[in-house]
Amino acid sequence: MNVINQWSELPKFENLEEEALFWASHRLEVRLMNGSLLKTDTRESTTVTLRMDPRMLARIKRLARSRYLNYQSMIKQWLSERLEKEGA
Repeated sequence: MNVINQWSELPKFENLEEEALFWASHRLEVRLMNGSLLKTDTRESTTVTLRMDPRMLARIKRLARSRYLNYQSMIKQWLSERLEKEGA
């Protein structure tokens, strides 16, 4: 079974049959799966306001919806993955 380690490894599916065939031989890495779950963590968080191009935000929301994720959670996950990669 092939393991998906990053969201960017997921292909764009043309239809449900193609997606079903893909998932028959692939699975998400545990870290990705856990990262997409709702956390009931009681740690504090800070609200941040970002100004974005509306078209970019629409694309992010569409991508998150296709992965059954909240778009804000997906953005936080991307930032977390990038921080890990940068070693910060």
